[in-house]
Amino acid sequence: MDEGHTEQSIVIDAPFDEVWRQTNDVAAWPDLFSEYAAAEILESSGNTVRFRLSMHPDENGTVWSWVSERTLDRAAGTVRARRVETGPFEFMDIVWTYREVEGGVEMRWTQDFRMKPQAPVDTAAMTARITTNSALQMALIRGRVRERAGLTAV
Repeated sequence: MDEGHTEQSIVIDAPFDEVWRQTNDVAAWPDLFSEYAAAEILESSGNTVRFRLSMHPDENGTVWSWVSERTLDRAAGTVRARRVETGPFEFMDIVWTYREVEGGVEMRWTQDFRMKPQAPVDTAAMTARITTNSALQMALIRGRVRERAGLTAV
């Protein structure tokens, strides 16, 4: 079975430290992302945080939830994340990269995953869903980071 892969980026016109701080404050993700209803920090050790994310109920009233782990490397401008409780995924690995570019900070999400055979959608459908949703969430995050940093929204 083929792996799913998505890669998307957006430039946020805000200082690097501000973008890094806001987008890596997992406890505040429900206020940064529109899709998360709750984020519970389960364990934090050094640069690694383990947490449970819960989404808003779907059209059937189901609340999807999972545990993930993120390890931050501020010096390299990278965050490596993986689902610990994989749910409908066989695996889900995400790399966030940040780099200063003309006009601000480029935030890039690279996601590699595979759906389980019994999942409600296959890998191709999930790839399309993640691609669409990542673009929406990145645009929302860009506006919210700028707003919270006291900058004019773009």
